[in-house]
Amino acid sequence: MFRLLDPDQFRACFQRFTAGLGEGGGRVIAIDGKTVRRRPQSSGRPLHMVSAWDCEHQLVLAQIATDVKGHEIAAVSKLLKMLYLKGAIVTADAHNCQRSIAARIVGQGGDYALALKPNHGVLHAQVRQFFDGLQPDPAATHTTITDDHGRFETRTSLVSNDVEWLQQHHRWPGLAAIGKVTRVREITAKPLARTTTDAAYYLLSLPLPAARFGEVVRSHWGVENRLHWPLNAVMNEDLARSSRDNSPYNLAILRHMALNLMRRDDSRVSLRGKFNLAGWQDSFLTKLLRHAGPDRGAIAP
Repeated sequence: MFRLLDPDQFRACFQRFTAGLGEGGGRVIAIDGKTVRRRPQSSGRPLHMVSAWDCEHQLVLAQIATDVKGHEIAAVSKLLKMLYLKGAIVTADAHNCQRSIAARIVGQGGDYALALKPNHGVLHAQVRQFFDGLQPDPAATHTTITDDHGRFETRTSLVSNDVEWLQQHHRWPGLAAIGKVTRVREITAKPLARTTTDAAYYLLSLPLPAARFGEVVRSHWGVENRLHWPLNAVMNEDLARSSRDNSPYNLAILRHMALNLMRRDDSRVSLRGKFNLAGWQDSFLTKLLRHAGPDRGAIAP
């Protein structure tokens, strides 16, 4: 059955299923891709799913597939068209830090925080040099310290609205600020004790306060920890054996549906435990399915 289903129609059903999450100012939507690595599709290439992740609600909003990671940029543009972005901040990794994507986000009424790395050689070098020579006001920076599993991490966030000089050369769509996050990691457990320092740079379409900027860029990694990791570690996606016709794409959408149902349930049970209970107890399965009621609006306007 899943080989024969039209994945575009099934994806439309998924969007109705996640309806009601398309509004609310200030929310962060992370865009990221994941390759299903067990075996290739009938096309001979592995399925690469690009997903939109609501960082606040920890739910998949929409997804689109491509059979080549190099085609992800075009897929992201199509994915953004499916979303209601007004008032949202869209985050993406350096691979998707592209003019076309920035223009799409701003054109749909959203804002962006895009990671900038050396794949944009001149632009990245200029932003890095600017921050290296900057003497920031301590009041304009924000620092957080975390201590987890024997690792101390200090993150210092800084935002600058001085981008006119940059826009004269690059004309980046909607650019209003640039940001820098400096991360100092100290591992105390022997014999691996060490300290590392690195810096990450971002293009922003709105001048966020340093504290909010730090929250936004860090929340992006929820798509890895809360979506991609459970798909592999709990749902065994990379071991999926389906490979013919539309089945890999449709079953990937179905896994997103199942994960969303689990996330919407507030039972004090682990994610793996919820999957087990859904298989063991009809009452728990019925409770989960109630979260899929049709009493919400649509994601897309």
